[in-house]
Amino acid sequence: MTRVTQQTARIVFFLSAAVSAMAAALVFGFLLVFGFPLIGGGEFFSLLARPWSPGQGLYGFLPMITGTAAISFLSIVFALPLSLGTVCFMGGLGPARISRLVDGFVRFMTGIPTVIYGFLGIFLLVPVVRTLFTSAGSGMCILSASLMLSLLVSPTMILFFKDGFDSVDVRYIQAADALGADSVQRLIYVILPEAWPGIVTGIIMGLGRAMGDTLIALMIAGNAVHVPGSILDSARTLTSHIALVSASDYDSLAFKSIFACGLTLYVLNAFAVIAVRKLGGKRGQAR
Repeated sequence: MTRVTQQTARIVFFLSAAVSAMAAALVFGFLLVFGFPLIGGGEFFSLLARPWSPGQGLYGFLPMITGTAAISFLSIVFALPLSLGTVCFMGGLGPARISRLVDGFVRFMTGIPTVIYGFLGIFLLVPVVRTLFTSAGSGMCILSASLMLSLLVSPTMILFFKDGFDSVDVRYIQAADALGADSVQRLIYVILPEAWPGIVTGIIMGLGRAMGDTLIALMIAGNAVHVPGSILDSARTLTSHIALVSASDYDSLAFKSIFACGLTLYVLNAFAVIAVRKLGGKRGQAR
């Protein structure tokens, strides 16, 4: 590659990063400006702790924040072992032919529309949860939404995990083979420690997709506007709340509140990404 080509590529990549950063900043500014009627006067933090009751003039997001956090993090708890187990099978524990089939199936799952997962949840998963847990009521609850969301985010996590596995220096693997390591030992002592950055990235992408998904939570979680007390309670997420309230009168405070909801979701996503990256950084330094 010539010097001119390298310089051109550097400029193109810099411009791409700058445009992405500007787009993220513009979205943040847009939400901040349109949410100002509720955020102004220093009431933003009080909105985070208040209930949602428009009839009483209360437009707080506490039920939606707890619902979003419960459904998103629980879906990652379900998806992480499923994704890690699948990529370990594809990464050397399983037969090569079956691993290729699993890889193709995972890539196919990434293209399935979210609404299909929602329909599967309503007609297959919700009746099972309703039958197994009598306290789950209709079956539309945090547990049902989390289980279905875990299926949605798992293909994304698996592909990022696989990229992490593929990035491991082949010399490390050859050294382990030369020392007589079997496939399990090679996986535990060589591949997993070296693939940690890819695993962290996959968790971040999965968590971001779980927090940002609207349809599954809207169709399966029950949309109850209260702080859930257990995973069998119904809940409403921030994205579902935005979708449901967006049909309100444009001049009402209820409609303006969705911009503050979007801002809250933006900040929650940012905190989650920073926290997981910090955790990954500490793990990398400790190695």
